[in-house]
Formats: sequence, structure tokens, C-alpha cells
Amino acid sequence: MSQKLSILSWNVNSIRKRLDGFARLVETTDADVICLQETKVTNVLFPAGEIAAMGYPHQAVVGQAGYNGVAILSRWPLHDIERHHHCDRDDARHVSATLLPGDGVPTETPVSIHSIYIPAGGDIPDAEKNPKFAHKLRFIDAIADHFASRHGFRDPMVIAGDLNVAPLPADVWDHVKLSKIVTHTPIEIAALDRFKRSLAFIDVVREIVPADDPVFTWWSYRAADWQVLNKGRRLDHIWVTTPLKDRIAEVEVLTDVRRWQPPSDHVPVLLRLHPANLETVP
Repeated sequence: MSQKLSILSWNVNSIRKRLDGFARLVETTDADVICLQETKVTNVLFPAGEIAAMGYPHQAVVGQAGYNGVAILSRWPLHDIERHHHCDRDDARHVSATLLPGDGVPTETPVSIHSIYIPAGGDIPDAEKNPKFAHKLRFIDAIADHFASRHGFRDPMVIAGDLNVAPLPADVWDHVKLSKIVTHTPIEIAALDRFKRSLAFIDVVREIVPADDPVFTWWSYRAADWQVLNKGRRLDHIWVTTPLKDRIAEVEVLTDVRRWQPPSDHVPVLLRLHPANLETVP
């Protein structure tokens, strides 16, 4: 078994508006599994047939009309598909599924994959004044509790999604200015760190790229000259549990996708895993 397992995550910001871009992304990356966020469409209207024809007949889709929405699209069968609810809301923000080696997947044990879209949190970074920000913090805590209570450190797992937090100083264009802006405030970073520690998740981008090297995955639509200004943030992440750490082969942030028309304000993150035997935590 020599084939790498490739997993891509993209906040598509409406799959129907960017279906041509999705097709181009498939052609460019040939990813095995694609996790989407902000599909912005109900399950009934999700372009399942078109995406199946592109090579992804196995689909775990959780949609809502006009906003939110997550999906896992795969070349191989998806098992144990589950929609998860947090904070007593019916939002379409978290779906999971499992790949099994018996289906021809280049892995020796089951791998659980989660596509997650954490709430943005509004504009005011004050939980008392801004209910959206308060909900964001509750959501991160709830999802951390979810993983800690339902999974173990030895479970091979991939989390892919728009986590809406840029945790490191080099994850934003200006650490000092952005520390007072939602997505990079100390309280959000601390909450995300608790989530990360719930199963000792490994940030695959920062496993490859030094922590002080700038990496961005999001640029505002408000800046027409976004490439020149480069006022970005790293909001999109792929994490793995320790059993998959030694299998990290390649990680790529596909910045060029931001130039495609019509653009999403987010760009995809691509992870390729070696098919070597999985190591377990001692």
C-alpha cells in the first residue's frame, strides 16, 4: 500500500455559487476526501449528483437554508455518519464519518473525520454585550467536552474546518491590532487551546510551517487589493490526533484559490497522510 490519503478542507461560502470552483479544485488536487463548511444550502438542494459525478459518490451532508452547512465528500464509503448538535441548537455545524481500511482506503485502521464550522462570533469581543460572541465561546467549550467525553487519545482522527480563530501571532497580519478583534482575542485563543488539548490535537500546518512564519487562509471581501495588502488571518485548520502525527506527509494552503472567480473569502487547506502503520500513544 503506497498511496497517500489526502484530505482537504474548504469554507466554500455557498457550494452552489462555487460549484465550478469546486470542480477546478478537484482537478487540481485530486483529494480523496473533501470537507466543506458554509455550504449554505438545504440537503434537498445540495448538488449531490454533480459532485458524485466528479468522483465523490459517498457524501455526509448536513445543510441549512442560506447559512451554515457542513459536508464530508469521499471517494470511498463513509461509515457511522453522524450529525452533532452543540449548545442545544439545531445548527448545521458539525458532521462526522469514518473511513475503513476494508474499503480500499490507504490506512490500516479506521480514521474518523470531522467537518466543523465554529460560529464567527459577531463584531464585538465581549460576551456580555454580544450574544453571538458568548455563543461562540460556549460552542467551543461544548465541542471540546464532546471530544473529551466520546473519544480517546488513541483514536485516529482528523478535524477539518473553519474554526474561526487565528491562534498564533503569525496567524494574523498584525498581532497587536487583531488582539482586540474577534477571531484573535486572548479569550478565543484560550478557548481554542482547551479544545485542542481535549485530545492533544496536532495542528498539521504548524507541524510543517514554523510557528513564527505568517500563514493566512482568509482575506476579507472588503479589500479589493487583498493580495497587495495581505491583511489575512488563519481561520481554517486541520488537526489530527497523535496516532496520525507520524503519517503527516504534506500540508498545503492553496492561496491561489482566493483568486478564482467568484471567490470564497477562505482558501482550502490540504493534508496528505502516509499510508504507514499507525502508531499508538504509549
